[in-house]
Amino acid sequence: MKKILLLLFLIISSTLLAQLPRNLLKSTERVSTFDEYDGSLYMKARYKESSVIDEKAGAFDAKLKYNIFTDALEYNQGSKLFEVLKSTTIHARIDGDYFYFCEFKTPRGLKREGYYVLVELNDRYRIYKRFTLDIKEPTKNTLTQIGEAGVLKMITTYYLEEDGMIVELPMNKKQMLATFSDKEDELKAYLKKESIRLRKEEDLIRLVARYNALKSTDSSPSQSLLSNLSRRN
Repeated sequence: MKKILLLLFLIISSTLLAQLPRNLLKSTERVSTFDEYDGSLYMKARYKESSVIDEKAGAFDAKLKYNIFTDALEYNQGSKLFEVLKSTTIHARIDGDYFYFCEFKTPRGLKREGYYVLVELNDRYRIYKRFTLDIKEPTKNTLTQIGEAGVLKMITTYYLEEDGMIVELPMNKKQMLATFSDKEDELKAYLKKESIRLRKEEDLIRLVARYNALKSTDSSPSQSLLSNLSRRN
C-alpha cells in the first residue's frame, strides 16, 4: 500500500489539485511560548507547496509546514490557523518529504504514534525519520546577571520498520555494529571499504540494504531484520 501511495505522490506532484477541504482540517492556535528562543518550532520556516492525499477522498493542493513541537501539519487560511487531521489514511508531501501519520509499536509493545517521514521503501522493510525538539531553557548568570536565550534544536532520529514494529537506528558506528551483531564482521568490513558515514542519510540507507542482503542469504528460518534488533531495544 505504501509503495502505491508513494507512486501517487510522484504522479500528482506535477498536476493541478483541488484545494484542501475544511473537513480534513481542525482549528489550532499558534504556539507563542518559545517566541524569544533561538531556533524554530518548525522543520522549515516558510509554508511550502504541498500535496495532501486522503485515501477516501482523493488528492488536494495546499501550502503546509510541519510543527515539530505539536507534531502537526499546519495550514494557514487568512488569519485562521489549522492543522491537517491526524489519521493513518491521510498523508502529505511537503517539499519532497513524505509525511505519514503512523501507529507503530516497539519490540516491547510501547506505542510510538506520530508523523514519520518515509526515507526508504523496500518489500521487507521501511526506513523512516522522525523530528523532535531539544529544548534548552533560558539561563541567567548569577554573577553578571546577563541572561542567555533559550534554544530550540531539531533532532532527527531514524527508524527501521517491519510489519508495524520499529527499532531506532543508532548513529554511532560502534552501537550500530552492536545492533546488527549477527552480521558484525561483514558490516564492519563494508563500513571501512565503502567509507560509510552513518549521519549521511544515503549511507545509512546503503548500510541497512547491505544488512538486508546478508540476512537474505541466511539459512535460518527467521530472516526478519528486526529479529536480532528487537532483543536490544
